[in-house]
Amino acid sequence: PGMRRAVSAAFLQTMSKGPSESNTFSKKKDTSEVDAVILDALRDQVRDKFRNLMQSVKGLLKDTSNNPETRDILDRITFLLSKEDGFIWDDAYASDQLDDVSKKSLFKDVLSKVHGLVACHPDDVEPKSKEVHRRLTFFVNSLFMDMPDAPSIHDMFSWNVMTPYYSEDVTYTKGDLIKRSDALGVSTLLYLQTLFRADWNNFLERMKIQDDEIWGKKNLGETRTWASLRAQTLSRTVHGMMYYEKALRLLANLERLDENTTNDLMGEKFGYIVSCQVYGNMKKNQDSKAEDIENLMHRFPHLRIAYIDSIRLNRAGAAVFYSVLVKSDGNGKIQEVYRVRLPGNPVIGEGKPENQNHAMIFSRGEFVQTIDMNQEGYFEEALKMRNALQEFAKRDGPLPTTILGLREHIFTGSVSSLANYMALQETSFVTLGQRVLTKPLCIRLHYGHPDVFDKLFFITRGGISKSSKGINLSEDIFAGYNNAIRGGQVGFKEYLQVGKGRDVGMSQIYKFEAKLSQGAGEQSLSRDVYRLCHRLDFYRLLSMYFGGIGHYFSNVLTILTIYIVIYLMAILALFDLEKIGDRLITPMGTIQMLLGGLGLLQTIPLFATLGVERGWWDSLREIFYVFITGGPLHFMFHIQTKAHYMSQTILVGGAKYRATGRGFVTQHTEMDEQFRFFASSHLYLGVEIGTALILMGIFTDAGQYFGRTWSMWLASISFLASPFWFNPLTFDWSVVTSDYGKYIRWMCGSGGNASKSWDIWWTEENAYYKKLSLPSKMISVLKATLYVIMAIGIWGSDLWSFDSLLNKPTIAINLLVIVIVAAFIIGRILAAFERMLSYPLRRTLGLLIAFSLIAGIIILISEDSNY
Repeated sequence: PGMRRAVSAAFLQTMSKGPSESNTFSKKKDTSEVDAVILDALRDQVRDKFRNLMQSVKGLLKDTSNNPETRDILDRITFLLSKEDGFIWDDAYASDQLDDVSKKSLFKDVLSKVHGLVACHPDDVEPKSKEVHRRLTFFVNSLFMDMPDAPSIHDMFSWNVMTPYYSEDVTYTKGDLIKRSDALGVSTLLYLQTLFRADWNNFLERMKIQDDEIWGKKNLGETRTWASLRAQTLSRTVHGMMYYEKALRLLANLERLDENTTNDLMGEKFGYIVSCQVYGNMKKNQDSKAEDIENLMHRFPHLRIAYIDSIRLNRAGAAVFYSVLVKSDGNGKIQEVYRVRLPGNPVIGEGKPENQNHAMIFSRGEFVQTIDMNQEGYFEEALKMRNALQEFAKRDGPLPTTILGLREHIFTGSVSSLANYMALQETSFVTLGQRVLTKPLCIRLHYGHPDVFDKLFFITRGGISKSSKGINLSEDIFAGYNNAIRGGQVGFKEYLQVGKGRDVGMSQIYKFEAKLSQGAGEQSLSRDVYRLCHRLDFYRLLSMYFGGIGHYFSNVLTILTIYIVIYLMAILALFDLEKIGDRLITPMGTIQMLLGGLGLLQTIPLFATLGVERGWWDSLREIFYVFITGGPLHFMFHIQTKAHYMSQTILVGGAKYRATGRGFVTQHTEMDEQFRFFASSHLYLGVEIGTALILMGIFTDAGQYFGRTWSMWLASISFLASPFWFNPLTFDWSVVTSDYGKYIRWMCGSGGNASKSWDIWWTEENAYYKKLSLPSKMISVLKATLYVIMAIGIWGSDLWSFDSLLNKPTIAINLLVIVIVAAFIIGRILAAFERMLSYPLRRTLGLLIAFSLIAGIIILISEDSNY
């Protein structure tokens, strides 16, 4: 025993030394009694510290009356401390145990890690990454939420994850990462390095390379993967969802299951299917994306790819279609698992619904979780999935739970101001809105991914999405309608979250909002909504309306109200009707401003939610940041986006899918493209509102002009300024001059397509008027009538008359008109022959003509006696 004691203490003292020093020491004999005493003292010191640790743990576990598990732990600690032949009291046994653990490399690694955590300052131990803080905080908080108990791996429900994929990025190529496509010369990789600086430094440290070595053959794949895992790519989604398998393996290990049993359970309890309908065409065309998809299958053996394969039968074009499921065979090749013949081409509608529906036959689980291509999973959240599946075993009320909604975290919020606005908007709807729609309103439907479906319920009742072209543009919501009509119940739980990407650029967000608005317009015309509204009680009907399509109708009514109020005030001012009898009306501009300020109260729920999750100071700073960066302009701008496309869809139709893209938006959008995007929906209306407000300001006698019109001026400014305010490099002078030149060339163009000529664009943009029904055309006629009324009011006013006895102009009006007309005609002639003139002469004449026009108009207005 004495020799054992010497060895154990020596091992403890030399664990940080090399193996040669340790072996040399182990050969020495214990010849000194003093050494033995010191060694025994070291062993006793270990036992004393261990005893103190156990006493501290006992002190923490006080409440034992209501918790039998705590009582059991205390009894075990007491038994450990009092056992005579145990570690605390038996010297020989203690030395043997120290000998055994000191010879294990795993113990050395664990002890070194624990020592590092214990010896470091708390600030040094905490992770530096904000994302890690957020995930750990949410995970720990979620453990205290109302969560069902987890069954064993053998007894848990089985489920499949399904992701519809078309042709988005799978893994960024080297060309994608180094391509520079904007005026700043910022590549995608440089953008990601700047956005995730700490992650990039950690990557270089982990790979033991420098910045100039990342494109080497050995490091190219890892560099591509690093960048792809921080963008909205299929690779990020697949990596995140396959954490489910890793989590299940860990849980199986904790249950002491052997490896063979664990492997069998993985195939039985979990499966991941990516429904890539064009994978076959990618293979035929030797698309690099097909190779990237195959690399994912080789990396994750339980990943399956479902696609639609077509085989041509004859020269006439007849073809036969198959649903095919493939996987990796484990030897670097792709193996076909199933091939199911279809009656024809399954893609006859919107595309995405058929992509999901044709792959449903390959799922083997009891439940199906739909995950979009711009989502990701987290390992710590995957550990709670078997708990979440137990929600289907519960029964809250008379109806079975058939859809389980989960919380989403928007991971693109840090990319730009617009991305942050979208993240906050999603927080308001996904977290707050769906929480209330579930309880107490009991009318939450299905709004997209990452909901979990009861597969048997849905495959026998129409599937998880409908695919008729046009009417089912928002295909996901119809699963919710179908579920409510057929007696299903929807749950929403917040103890498990899934990451989600959102649109980050102005044009992307515009197309996304336009798609949702047109989808809502089509929903309001559908039979599903008609049937549901006839079966709901009054209160759930109101909740369904205001929680869905009613939101878009409210936007339409908001814009219509602004339109009516502005023209009403302008017409009253033009015709001098701002009075009752001989008394002028008393405007309440101050009260209007106060009531408008009450709109800020709508930010309180968001402020409270962010305060609880992030802290009150961070919440206040977030709300302040939104205001100072123009957030109100952004949200008002998209009120008009929703109103325009909602009303257009109901009056004309024409709803269509709009691909928004998943990439980062770092490049500047040119002015002619901005005009084509926003003119019909926003810019024309902004100019119209501003002009009406100016005319009202000229003719009104009621007073308090700003108090009465500030909100409408804000709407006009938001419609006109938002596309340019949120466009990168808008105010760079070189970019301004370049944009202006391209815009003028586009306006003067006379051929090609809409991107080459204003004339072609205008014709295409207004082609829908031909499809309008007579009642819809009367709305346009009514709008034109307002212009006629305004013109009559201006013509009959005192604006065009002057009293020569009271005001004699310095420069004759006739002369001013001649100068303005002449300057305009000379300007047109100069534009026609500008290539024949030298640049200095052309620039000088242009400045003189512009000065003449501006000066003439200013003098004409200032000499009017009405001013």
